[in-house]
Amino acid sequence: MSVITRFAPSPTGRLHVGNIRTALHNWMWARKTGGRFLLRIDDTDQARSREEHVASIRADLAWLGLVPDGEARQSERFDLYERRFAELVASGRIYPAYETQQELDLKRKILLGRGLPPVYDRAALGLTEADRARLEAEGIRPHWRFKLDHGAPIEWHDLIRGPQRFDPATMSDPVIRRADGSWLYLLPSVIDDIDLAITHVVRGEDHVSNTAAQLQMFAALGATPPAFAHEALLTGAEGKLSKRLGSLGADHFREAGIEPQALVALLARLGTSDPVEPLPDPAPLIEGFDFARFGRAPARFDEAELAQLNARIVHQLGHADVAGRLPPGMDEAGWHAIRPNLATVAEAADWWAVVEGPIDSVPDPDDADFLLTAAQTAAAIDWSTDPWHALTGALKEATGRKGKALFLPLRRALTGRDHGPDMAALLPLIGRDRALLRLRG
Repeated sequence: MSVITRFAPSPTGRLHVGNIRTALHNWMWARKTGGRFLLRIDDTDQARSREEHVASIRADLAWLGLVPDGEARQSERFDLYERRFAELVASGRIYPAYETQQELDLKRKILLGRGLPPVYDRAALGLTEADRARLEAEGIRPHWRFKLDHGAPIEWHDLIRGPQRFDPATMSDPVIRRADGSWLYLLPSVIDDIDLAITHVVRGEDHVSNTAAQLQMFAALGATPPAFAHEALLTGAEGKLSKRLGSLGADHFREAGIEPQALVALLARLGTSDPVEPLPDPAPLIEGFDFARFGRAPARFDEAELAQLNARIVHQLGHADVAGRLPPGMDEAGWHAIRPNLATVAEAADWWAVVEGPIDSVPDPDDADFLLTAAQTAAAIDWSTDPWHALTGALKEATGRKGKALFLPLRRALTGRDHGPDMAALLPLIGRDRALLRLRG
C-alpha cells in the first residue's frame, strides 16, 4: 500500500508555526516512504475563506520546500458530500436536530451546574414526524448530527500516543452540518480521506476526540480509516501554551531573516528524542523520521534557538544558494569571507558596506604613529597573495607590537569595528587603495 498523507489548512488566515510543523511531518513521512503528499484546501467556510490565503499557503509551502504531489479543494467537492450525507441519513446515522444555540447553551449550563459532563441528550431523536413538520412550518431549520454507536468502546493504536480508548456514551453526537446547510469539519474530512485514499493523518493532539468520532464515520461509510499520529502541541519558550505561536508565520520568519532550512531543521525534530542539528539538506531529517521517536510532552518552540540554528545554517550556505540576495559586487570570495560572521544573509550588506566604504573610524591618538607606519608598510608589501600576514609580519618586525596591540588598531582603522570577519580574507576585498586611504586617516 502506497503511503498518502495530506495537509488540510483552512484558508481563513495565514499559516502559523504549528500548521507548518504539521505540514512538514506529513511531507516527511510521505517522502520517507516513497509516497505522496497532498494539499487539501478546507474552504467549506466560504464566508471566511479568502483566495489570498490560498495563494499564501501555496507560497509558504513552496518557500519551505514542501511541494505537494496533488491538491484538492473542498469547495469543489460539495456534490460528493451530499451523496455520502444522503447515505448516512438513509441509514439512520445522521439525524436532524432543532434546538437553537441558546437552548443548547442552557442545557450545557444545567448539566455543568449538576456536576455532569455537558453531553447532548439526544432529545431530537425523540421527535416524531409531526413534531419535525411543525417545527419546520414555524421556520425552524434543523442542524444535523452524526449518531454515535454506543455499543462498544472506540479504540485505535495511535502512532505517537499508543493505545487509545473512548467511551462513545460520554461523547455528544457531533454536529456535522449547520442549519444553513454549510459543513463543519468532521464529516467532509472523512469523506475526503476516503476518496483521496489517505493512509496516514498526522495532526495535533487537540484532534484526538475528533478522531474518536471520525472513526465511527469511516465505519458507517464502509471504509477502513487511515492510521493516525497525534503530536503534542507546541509551547512557547516560557514553558506554556503561547498565543504568540499562533501569530508566528512564514512571513514573520522571512522578515526575521530565517532560512527555510533552519525552520525545517528545528520543526522536523521538535518533540522527538533526536537532537536538533543545523542540517541544510532535509535528506537526513527525512531518513531519520520515525513516529516512535516522538514523545507526549509538549514540544518547546524557542525563537532564540531558531536564530542560533539559522546562523549555523547560514555558515554552510554556498554562494550559489544566496547570490540573488547579496549586495551588488559581492562575489564568491566576498561571501566566504563574510559568511562566518553572519546571523542572517541580510547582514551581508552591512559587511559589504565595510568593504566598499566609506567607514567611520576614529583611531586612538596613541596609535597615530603606528598607523602611519602601517600605511607606509602597506604601500610596500606584495598584495597579490596574502597581504594581511605580509602587513602584520612586517609591522611586528618594525614596531615590536604583537597580539591585540598589533591587530586591533589595524582592524579599527580598516573596518571601523573592533570585531568582524577574518582580516586575512577581508583585506584583499578592501584592496590596496582603500586600505591605504583608511590607514592614512
